[in-house]
Amino acid sequence: MASAPSRPYIGGQAVLEGVMMRAPTSFAVVVRRRDGSLNVRERAMPAGAAAGPARWPFARGLASLVESLRLGSEALRFSAEKMEEDMAAAERRASGPGAGLLGMLGLALFSLVFSLATHDGGAPASSTEKATQKRSSAGMWIMLAFAISFFVALPQGAAAGIDRLLGLHLEVQSPAFQAMTGALKLTIVVGYLLAIRRIPDIRRVFQYHGAEHKTISTYEAGEALTVENARRKTTMHPRCGTTFLVMVALVSIVVFTAVGASLPRIHTGSSIGDNVVFFLEKLPFLPVLVAVTFEIQRVFARYCTKGPLRALLWPGFLVQKITTAEPDDAQLEVALGSLRATLFRQERATPPGQPEDDVVFPGYEALLAADALRPAAPRAA
Repeated sequence: MASAPSRPYIGGQAVLEGVMMRAPTSFAVVVRRRDGSLNVRERAMPAGAAAGPARWPFARGLASLVESLRLGSEALRFSAEKMEEDMAAAERRASGPGAGLLGMLGLALFSLVFSLATHDGGAPASSTEKATQKRSSAGMWIMLAFAISFFVALPQGAAAGIDRLLGLHLEVQSPAFQAMTGALKLTIVVGYLLAIRRIPDIRRVFQYHGAEHKTISTYEAGEALTVENARRKTTMHPRCGTTFLVMVALVSIVVFTAVGASLPRIHTGSSIGDNVVFFLEKLPFLPVLVAVTFEIQRVFARYCTKGPLRALLWPGFLVQKITTAEPDDAQLEVALGSLRATLFRQERATPPGQPEDDVVFPGYEALLAADALRPAAPRAA
């Protein structure tokens, strides 16, 4: 008897009042509007590069990062546009300008965090998607610059400040300095996430993040994609970008300690100069850090979900308790609708390169009815 074909990895990202889902050959974003309707954007993604170098070990980590940033910025921008339309219709939001500014900074980090490692990398955009790709590239580069500043420059600068304040006189390339930098990286990330969780809009995004995890877990368990089944699932997921960040902080200690020891000693005459030079020297090694951490997380997610090895996932799960929250049924409907729209493209082999398709449904039941009525496209022999 022929075995059933393996199911593709599905990844996702929570956005403002919505969820993005990504399969190897399809992409969908569903956003809940203030009137209760569901705004759906879906399209097919090319599958031609799925077996190329972008799928090789270590290379796939970098490909996943680039694609996640691009698709994540597009999904976040789409949800922000719909929220702005609702805000304009309602004239003013209840939150003040300070919360809005902090919220946008939080969402910039959020878009990076939760689109990094919750899906298996796929193929790049096709030539017919150039307009979308150009719009997404600007957001991608902004998020990348923000990530380097937040995850590399800020922890190293904080470590240098503590070293000077306490008079430790540690060399910037020493193992002790790198251990302190890694600890501060975790402290800064966790503290930042705890702070933005207090913002109502970000808290709702974290609920959608929980809904995304529950929905993907339901799919991976082979259960029917219903609110009842998804409700019973946990908000934790081993492939989450939050776990990826925790692992990056730990792996960076090892990687940069080894890098620092192998490089010529830096002596510029000032601690500031030493830190700047070492920061610039570390930049070329960041792709190595991403690639190595991506592969480690794949191994953990595959082999450490049960038994005593599950303890290896606990640090990431602890931080996920900050970045996820229990969703309500309406939020689960959005996540389930996004996955259904994605699977429609994936399972029916819709030709790639189609333009973006935005559809509005009056509610979740209307989306389900439309999905059930759409005919399946014939697959190539």
